[in-house]
Amino acid sequence: MPQRAWSDKRERQYEHIKEGLLERGTGEDKAEEIAARTVNKERAQHGEAREASPTSMHDLSPGRRGGLRSHRGSGGRTYDQLRNEAKERGIRGRSRMNKEQLERVLSR
Repeated sequence: MPQRAWSDKRERQYEHIKEGLLERGTGEDKAEEIAARTVNKERAQHGEAREASPTSMHDLSPGRRGGLRSHRGSGGRTYDQLRNEAKERGIRGRSRMNKEQLERVLSR
């Protein structure tokens, strides 16, 4: 899913990420999605994108993060991710809960 707005460097980065994911057994569609998201986030953080979400701009870079937040890895989901899920589920009192409390409520 390379885009016209991407530079040659970003095209290479996309292909490299996609190939790595395919070698690890990730499906074609999922590998393309992850690679495109990673490249777009890198572009946003380096000022190459016209529009960028606040999360893309202020979050850890994909290279640095490297799975820190995947599933229950090193720390699991962030507090903001947990709070957003609680909001979507309509859980009351979520703004006063800490990360541990949110995880407990959401695991029910």
